Amino acid sequence: MSFFSRRQSRAGHEESVPVPPAPRYEDLSADRRSFLKERFMQQITRESALAPASTPVRPGRPGWRRRTALVAVPALLVAAVATATSLTGAFGDSAPSEVSAADYREAVRLLDRIALAAAGRPARTVRDDQYVYTKIKGSRPVSDEGTDVFVREDWIAVDGERNGLARQVFDKGSPSLDPRRAEGKMLLYTDPNMTTYREIEALPTDPDTLLKTIEKDTGGQGPTHGEAVFEAIAEMLPQATLRPELNAALYRATAKIPGVVVRQDAVDAAGRRGVGLTFHADRDNAVWVFDKDRLSYLGTNEVALLDVGIADATDQRPLSR
Repeated sequence: MSFFSRRQSRAGHEESVPVPPAPRYEDLSADRRSFLKERFMQQITRESALAPASTPVRPGRPGWRRRTALVAVPALLVAAVATATSLTGAFGDSAPSEVSAADYREAVRLLDRIALAAAGRPARTVRDDQYVYTKIKGSRPVSDEGTDVFVREDWIAVDGERNGLARQVFDKGSPSLDPRRAEGKMLLYTDPNMTTYREIEALPTDPDTLLKTIEKDTGGQGPTHGEAVFEAIAEMLPQATLRPELNAALYRATAKIPGVVVRQDAVDAAGRRGVGLTFHADRDNAVWVFDKDRLSYLGTNEVALLDVGIADATDQRPLSR
């Protein structure tokens, strides 16, 4: 099973969104049909709320949602690619017609600055007995009831060999808020399908080799391969911030994807303003948001990354930065 085919649903929840008509089922490849079937099964079995800590569950990705639609394609992967402006990159000699050469060059320059800033941050020594800690803020629609706004913390074992923990607190007014308790907790079972920190750490740090690895492992996961790669990289960014060399390589690999554009005055899910990057500015795709001064990763317009670090035990915050 490939590295990226094992990615789990973000925050343990998925919601359907409007997408353009999907291609006819009989016209799809066997790999594509298998991918869509997997996404459909995830959609119909999604959990509705956090379980009590006495009821362990399989871990999802640490809080990062993937929006999917029933028997269709993920919203972050929906796009048609047309050949137009000639731009040489890992995806061929042409960029999507919606993206001009000037817009693409602007994104490449920004990604180069972001990569330089990422590479300059201190590396961390991480032990197998520790946990990757992430804290995020996001929201999700609740059918006919409104929208949940929540802050979630996750502790995932570095080596994937021990159970983890998730804690989620809902804002006042959220439909899923239980007035009998201030927060919800759940144990996270070890799961062989969960991508571990050690696996991310082992990825190549040469941008070209890294991009080829991601391209290979995301093959068939979207009608537009560039979007599938863009989404795969996004899912690694929270943990990759702990590995400066790899983090920089991910941004340099992203710069080789024609179709990536700058989104000025981007806002993350916590309301923090910054500069953004997205795939196709004219589509409702996720926007990566960065602090304008430090160029640190803030998360996306859908899920804000409030903190990431290494903790010695579950239910403990990182001891040092």
